[in-house]
Amino acid sequence: MRVTVRVHPGSRITDVGGRFGDVDPPVLTVRVAAPAVDGRANRAVETAVADAFGVARRQVSLRSGHASRTKVLDVEGGDPARLRELLQRSPGGGPAVGPR
Repeated sequence: MRVTVRVHPGSRITDVGGRFGDVDPPVLTVRVAAPAVDGRANRAVETAVADAFGVARRQVSLRSGHASRTKVLDVEGGDPARLRELLQRSPGGGPAVGPR
């Protein structure tokens, strides 16, 4: 399944949840503590999304947006119902994943 995310690097916590903007298809908000330096935020996003969907890290790959805050990820084995749950959470409503 393909997921579009809006990344907030350098956040206090790592959190996956909430809808960014009012666009279609919906964009999932992802906050990561890692800074946007040397691909660290990209790796943190892949890990956070994998944890949020309950899949292995290797099942998440960055398809586009390597240098952008808006990214498209492929999530193998991702559940569309879980994506809907994550989109309905209020952004920053608490960690959806553990600290990284």
